[in-house]
Amino acid sequence: MRSLLVISAGLSQPSSSRRLADMLAEATRAKISARGEGTQIDVIEIRDLAFELATAMTDRTASTPELARAQECIAQADGLIAVTPVFQGSYSGLFKMFFDTLKPHALDDLPTIIAATAGSSRHSLILDYALRPLFNQLHANIVPTGVFQAAEDLGTPEGERIVTRIERSAIQLADQMVAPRDRVSGIAGELEGLGGHSTVRLAKENFIPLGKLLNGYGD
Repeated sequence: MRSLLVISAGLSQPSSSRRLADMLAEATRAKISARGEGTQIDVIEIRDLAFELATAMTDRTASTPELARAQECIAQADGLIAVTPVFQGSYSGLFKMFFDTLKPHALDDLPTIIAATAGSSRHSLILDYALRPLFNQLHANIVPTGVFQAAEDLGTPEGERIVTRIERSAIQLADQMVAPRDRVSGIAGELEGLGGHSTVRLAKENFIPLGKLLNGYGD
């Protein structure tokens, strides 16, 4: 069973950010299921943590049990989907506050989809100029395909392309969470799940020094 954590920073009810997060989560669940694994999906609505986030940012000694539970979910996750609405051209303040409260290395090597929603497609570059640098700083293992969804694109050809991007990003996340069964493993070794996060282990047992391989050959 793989653990997939969904973090949504949507504020409204219903929330377009939560809707996109659910679409990404279900697509990822389907891709993991196709690899013969089950998926446990947990969702964190950051707006529900607003009070404790403000408390944690101003008083590090204060008790914040709901925030602590959210942080524990991250520690146990095999994959992460993080979705934020766009405010003033970037991610929301609550979204940033949540990740500011994490312990160092909390996201190290954690397979992650980044995604954002907005009213207009003019904000689409948020993925590359705001979200990707943030999660690179946190050392998450970001999948190549991020997803941006604008309200004005719904029901248009661009909206159909967004569905394709959701499928592609889900495949990439599933590939990192579960070793693909339809591909030949590379010489660097196989991808194994260790604890919560995944890591690449080199096949040292079969390593043969170059000098031994060349023994008996002339110059």
